[in-house]
Amino acid sequence: MVKRFIFNSSLFIILQLFFLFATGQTIQVAPGVQKITSGTIDQFTPYSFCGALPLTGALTQLPAAKLPFSIGEIKISVNGRGTVVQIPLDDTEQLYGFGMQIGSFNQRGLKKRPIVNDNPLNDLGYTHGPTTFYVSNKGYGVLINTARYTTFYCGNTAKLDQSAGETKATNGGNSVEELYKNDGKISGSVTVDIPGAKGIEVFVFEGPDIKTAMQRYNLFSGGGALPAIWGLGVKYRVKADFNQYQVDKMAAYFRDNHIPCDVLGLEPRWQTASYSCSYVWNKSFFPSPELFVDSMKNKGFHINLWEHAFVSPKSPLYQPLRNKAGNYLVWNGLVPDFADTAAANIFADYHRQTFVKKGISGFKMDECDNSNLAMGNATWSFPELSQFPSGIDGEQMHQLFGLLYQKTIYGIYKKLNQRTYLDVRASNAFASSYPAALYSDTYLHEEYIRMILNSGFAGMIWSPEVRESNTIKDFMRRSQTAVLSAQTLYNSWYLQNPPWLQINIEKNNKGELMGDAKQVEADIRKLLNFRMSLIPYLYNAFADYHFKGIPPFRALVMDYPQDKNTFNLSDEYMIGESILAAPLTEKMDERKVYLPEGNWYDYNTRQKYEGGKYYTIRPDLNQLPIFIKEGTILPLAKPVEYVSPDTKFEITCFVYGQAAKAALFEDDGITFNYENGAYNYLSLAWNKNKGIVKRTGNFKNSRYVIKNWEVIK
Repeated sequence: MVKRFIFNSSLFIILQLFFLFATGQTIQVAPGVQKITSGTIDQFTPYSFCGALPLTGALTQLPAAKLPFSIGEIKISVNGRGTVVQIPLDDTEQLYGFGMQIGSFNQRGLKKRPIVNDNPLNDLGYTHGPTTFYVSNKGYGVLINTARYTTFYCGNTAKLDQSAGETKATNGGNSVEELYKNDGKISGSVTVDIPGAKGIEVFVFEGPDIKTAMQRYNLFSGGGALPAIWGLGVKYRVKADFNQYQVDKMAAYFRDNHIPCDVLGLEPRWQTASYSCSYVWNKSFFPSPELFVDSMKNKGFHINLWEHAFVSPKSPLYQPLRNKAGNYLVWNGLVPDFADTAAANIFADYHRQTFVKKGISGFKMDECDNSNLAMGNATWSFPELSQFPSGIDGEQMHQLFGLLYQKTIYGIYKKLNQRTYLDVRASNAFASSYPAALYSDTYLHEEYIRMILNSGFAGMIWSPEVRESNTIKDFMRRSQTAVLSAQTLYNSWYLQNPPWLQINIEKNNKGELMGDAKQVEADIRKLLNFRMSLIPYLYNAFADYHFKGIPPFRALVMDYPQDKNTFNLSDEYMIGESILAAPLTEKMDERKVYLPEGNWYDYNTRQKYEGGKYYTIRPDLNQLPIFIKEGTILPLAKPVEYVSPDTKFEITCFVYGQAAKAALFEDDGITFNYENGAYNYLSLAWNKNKGIVKRTGNFKNSRYVIKNWEVIK
């Protein structure tokens, strides 16, 4: 009997170990966040570089949830090829995410490979901001913590069941239509293929709904970004070869014509070398850079510098980084090993002393994505076989390069207690806390709109920048979208004059302005003034992003996950809690808009609409296609031309419906002192035909002055 007991105990232990290997070890790493671990985990993963701790206090405030499946149903297997993960998927689930996907919205039934690439095309999953993270409208999110090139089969594979009986053919006839008919049922799992991985971590974020699951992801990543308040104004990038005099002249144009602008971006020619980068002022173009930056600051402009991270032999950084870079060059420049803290610190220390301490407010971090994977002649970036001193390989470095670049630059400002708003061309998972707006060299307006929605599933910020346009109508529609996005940016890097004065590139650069240039300028001024009016509302939405994890720009399915009409609605989105945006493109004089449950007001006509229905709208080119939810107080400020450290916004509260309410987040807007409680909330309410304002908090000054109330009936 004793021998039998020992044998059975050993068998039990063996079975336990097998079960652990097959399903993984599960622990709770934060409230509502579970992690499954199986096999040997890679040293370099997105979460291993997460620069912020979870906001545990905020996570505990979220409602408790129960997954629609048992955590033990997630299966992990490691084989000679790599690692495979299977996550349950029911027949009615809708899936969203995988980062900044351009070509798709609802990912159900698709194969996705979220890989960083400078030309996201053909809906393969290639994108500037890939993540191995998706969310379900059933109220949960899943993140596969890997920097390897990974493929997701989103319910479109059927695995052979050896224990099942004979399977009948699905096609019943021999006609061409019947032979090619695909009537097979989508499988009940998301299957994840991770070649080369000897193990994996899987993070599961509980709901109970899709919005709460996203909140958990963002809060677990350190909370959403809260940019400097001036970053929510207007950014304008000047022509690439402008010198100091020409930039000053452009600044004067904005102020003389009372066109709002907070940030002027300098493009490559400010450096002595750009491909690769020297990070040294070109004194023939900017003979007195420090005086120039100071003079711009005195006029209310912040200066943003274009660069990329490939270090020229002409750069002072070349020798210090020579032994802390990859073994392949890009444009004859070093690829810094940002996975190595010492290399990142060398890069950051130089930028801190040379630029940030001398007044540079931000950077545009270009070229940190990969060459176009779909083109054989796109070979400018480092190969996947690259090796780096830290031990990270080229494949993993490509996936993480933009993320680590952000972390390096953002850390400069964080240590100086100085907030910023950056631009970047690549990102990855757990980037929610970085105030860096993604952009793309692609330019289809429909895709730019879709990416506003997809940014909400990625914990990222998207900038649908405006460059040239085919027609005035195209330009104005793009400008409407830019105003209704996280960053209003005009990128005129190849235009001598602002694009609203001449949309034809050749004529623009010859100084030949359009006959109706002043009228178009007036229409642009109207749109940009609205943007400046919206800053207090937007700033509060970003505060909710930071403290609560709520994406400031998000798809309607996130707020209305049970409404089937929102499942595939990829061209309407929520801004904050109360504004629904429905942008138009050049092809449209009018468009259909779906309004979810409740009552809504057309901002332009003030007409009230019943939710749950479709309507047709025809906004003018100088109007904004937005609807306001009933029960809202919309706080709009008197427009200012730029936001200064002492700007006080004069607010008019527009009341939509009875028992309306709103909130405004108030702090200095330029430091991280809010992390120590130096902020206020203004609670706005309309009750019994009277406006009520209550200010609470520890911020000793004020940003907002409530001037007027107006009821929209």
